[in-house]
Amino acid sequence: MSYVDGFLLIVPTKNLPAYKKMASKAGKVWIEHGALDYRECVSDDLDVPFGTPFPKRLKLKPDESVVFSWIVYKSRAQRDKVNAKVMKDPRIAASCDPNNMPFQIKKMSYAGFKTLVKA
Repeated sequence: MSYVDGFLLIVPTKNLPAYKKMASKAGKVWIEHGALDYRECVSDDLDVPFGTPFPKRLKLKPDESVVFSWIVYKSRAQRDKVNAKVMKDPRIAASCDPNNMPFQIKKMSYAGFKTLVKA
């Protein structure tokens, strides 16, 4: 089974173009270093009739968007190897200044997941 890194971010809507540019570059780097898939998805339909909607859970402001993203790997061991290479890649270091990000790092959620079901 595969392994997935998952991310949930709050991005000021005005910063989405800058975030997309940064994420597009990052996606190329992750794929070059061995990730199987890289996705960045922006909120579109947040008014759901069941569960706790993202805006309520995340205390989303009207001028903010949710970005849900994931990176797929062959295994956790392969994820660790790929991420080690990515973190040393100068293209990532150049675009990841924590003082100049298009989103709030403190509000980012991130975790690694074992695949439970693949249909």
